[in-house]
Amino acid sequence: MNTRFPMTLKTPMTLTTLLALAAAALALHAAPASAHGDEDHAAPRRYDAAKVEETPFGHEGNPANVRRVIPLGMSDAMRFTPADITVQRGETVKFVVRNDGKLLHEMVLGTPADLKAHAALMQKFPEMEHASPNMAHVKPGASGEIVWQFTKAGDFQFACLQPGHFEAGMLGRVLVAGDASAMTQGEVRRIDKTQGKLTLRHGPIANLEMPGMTMVFKVSDPRLLENLREGDTVRFSAERVNGAIAVTAIEPAASAAR
Repeated sequence: MNTRFPMTLKTPMTLTTLLALAAAALALHAAPASAHGDEDHAAPRRYDAAKVEETPFGHEGNPANVRRVIPLGMSDAMRFTPADITVQRGETVKFVVRNDGKLLHEMVLGTPADLKAHAALMQKFPEMEHASPNMAHVKPGASGEIVWQFTKAGDFQFACLQPGHFEAGMLGRVLVAGDASAMTQGEVRRIDKTQGKLTLRHGPIANLEMPGMTMVFKVSDPRLLENLREGDTVRFSAERVNGAIAVTAIEPAASAAR
């Protein structure tokens, strides 16, 4: 008997939710059917502020508040392009997710623990269907969207949870830096693209309780160095990333006046 496992999740999944789903699924003894995401969920969601729920990594964003559009590709090599993204805390972004392969792929935002637990459930119950604002299931050659507001600073992830894809390494990272209003002003003294480092003469960095000085920083993403020149006046955010202080966002200081 080919029994469909009729689950449609309307909110982002936490680890507690996933464990509850597993308990329910064990009682059904469903034979493997089609993997979740069979249906075409690529169409834009209808935003309803009354149904927005907070998660450890933010909440569904209002499309009217989108500040940045981030294109993201998915391939049958089980990779995302780009695989590392930096956003500001409080920023609402729209991910435009394109499937360049011939297999069904998806992008699911979450914490590392939640994504790992969800991937394990998909291996056991591939027939589960989901429709949550932190997910975009995209058929080959099509595109989908996720509009999300990152309300907490930290390291989060995105992954494809189609059975076997996560295990093959199809995941990426979202680094959420501090508020743009808390950015520090500085001057670029030296750029070392080979080492991914940046020397800045800067004012006090409040979130790190660091006084003004000239310091060499790592950058969380080498692309942050692409449009910089020595002598530029900039605003930047610095955070502790994996135990080291790194610049996580940087922009020309003049952009603050626009």
